[in-house]
Amino acid sequence: MNDYELKYGCNPNQKPARVFSETGELPFEVLNGRAGYINLLDALNGWQLVKELREATGLPAAASFKHVSPAGTGVGLPLDDVLKKIYFVEGELTPQAAAYVRARGADRMSSYGDFAALSDECDESTAEYIKHEVSDGIIAPGYTPKALEILKSKRKGNYLVLKVNPNFNPPEIERKQIFGVTFEQKRNDIKITEDCLKDIPTANKNFSDEARRDLLIALITLKYTQSNSVCYAKGGQAIGIGAGQQSRVHCTRLAGNKADNWFLRQSPQVLNLPFKPDIKRPDRDNAVDVYIGSESGDLLDGDNWKNVFTEKPPKFTDEEKRAWLKNLKGVALGSDAFFPFGDNIERAHKSGVEFIAQSGGSIRDDNVIETCDKYNIAMAMTHIRLFHH
Repeated sequence: MNDYELKYGCNPNQKPARVFSETGELPFEVLNGRAGYINLLDALNGWQLVKELREATGLPAAASFKHVSPAGTGVGLPLDDVLKKIYFVEGELTPQAAAYVRARGADRMSSYGDFAALSDECDESTAEYIKHEVSDGIIAPGYTPKALEILKSKRKGNYLVLKVNPNFNPPEIERKQIFGVTFEQKRNDIKITEDCLKDIPTANKNFSDEARRDLLIALITLKYTQSNSVCYAKGGQAIGIGAGQQSRVHCTRLAGNKADNWFLRQSPQVLNLPFKPDIKRPDRDNAVDVYIGSESGDLLDGDNWKNVFTEKPPKFTDEEKRAWLKNLKGVALGSDAFFPFGDNIERAHKSGVEFIAQSGGSIRDDNVIETCDKYNIAMAMTHIRLFHH
């Protein structure tokens, strides 16, 4: 297949729409459902991301994509009991399933209606988890017969399932057209490896093995995230991604707030919320998001709480939140370009960041390094910019 007709373009009024290959067959096969324009943008970016994560870490990898940026990424490490609870996991998981569960769990609100990308064959364990999530489609290099059967049953049989050719190598030059003008550039095939973490200008030069792994996860995630972008990572997964902001400190704040929410979901106050037994996952995610946010009164005031809880829970106070967040440590932070001011470091420190990787090259690098030293943060300058549009 070298030509595929899409449902429509970015919006329903944008017809006709198609994708095609000028040099040979398309690098994917549609096993079920019908692809849309944004579906394929998410799928093809997601596949590249997880393939690179697999190569960099040696572990099965997954991404949860939404509107051309990852909502979360993860690798196939086991989950502890707390993560299993907040990610809705029952029983044991295969490494590939654990990778997707981590990716989906980074920011469950943003992952609602995601496009899943897997580095390895989709097995029954992974498909069974996806079966219970609201998702638009999946791309993987292969599927077990049982996994494919499960996925084909989603969305009344219309769940989009794509099989990618893992051996496909795209041309070195890539093109796109905007307003009748064709843009051309060399594809960004730079490899993100531990070699980019060697230049460490801070007083603290110690990166644990886990920190190096998490920094690679953050940087590779950023390579396929709409810029400006910043990614917080911990424990083999992204925990907060700030994408597409015009100001870098706004990226840092947005991603930091998401990282904070990820950790607040693990607090006793949230773990002990008295949810009704029949509450659906999206409704539970939404309730938790409001409960830990600044507008919890929307949920707790009046009788709104009765829609999701068996009894009214106590308010999660700002003092309690701050006390819990002090336990968030060992977080890694990646940036797709240099930090221009130390205010980014100040905000990162509030979310437990102890390791940073950024390109360097700002006229205020000295101020950024000084701020890192203030908090004993180890920072590497990668000398690699990762803008993606």
